[in-house]
Amino acid sequence: MSVSRIDVLNRSFAKSLRGYDTDEVDAFLQEIAETLGRLSEERTLLTNRVSLLEAELVSFRERESTLRDTLMTTQRMTEGLKATAQREAQVIVSEAQARAENIINQSGLKLARLQESILNAKKMKAQLSMRLRSVAEEHLRLLDMDREDDDSEYGSGKEGAE
Repeated sequence: MSVSRIDVLNRSFAKSLRGYDTDEVDAFLQEIAETLGRLSEERTLLTNRVSLLEAELVSFRERESTLRDTLMTTQRMTEGLKATAQREAQVIVSEAQARAENIINQSGLKLARLQESILNAKKMKAQLSMRLRSVAEEHLRLLDMDREDDDSEYGSGKEGAE
């Protein structure tokens, strides 16, 4: 049974000879009516407040859900970006290694050509040196022969003049 302020104020009791003091009962009923009225108003205010808080809670839950979704999306994007960056870095490193190997191979080929050129130059030098020595020896032999011829000419001329 629900009793309101108005119900308490409008309530009347039968009078009896040995009953309660009417003024005291009326004062108590007035106090009860005011308390019921205040409690009813508080209940209305609290009900409104609960409704507002429930609406706010729904809003906060929606925000939380949105933030959670955003965080998850951001984490997935970050992981994707990291994976992409790692793949790109691997490609760059692979390309750099390939270029380095190419440079090393080209340098090896140039070194081999230079060593071959040096070997050919040494061979040519040895051949030229041998030719030069041969020509020089031939000239010395000719000079020796010419001297011998000169000595024999001078030697025979001197002997005859004596």
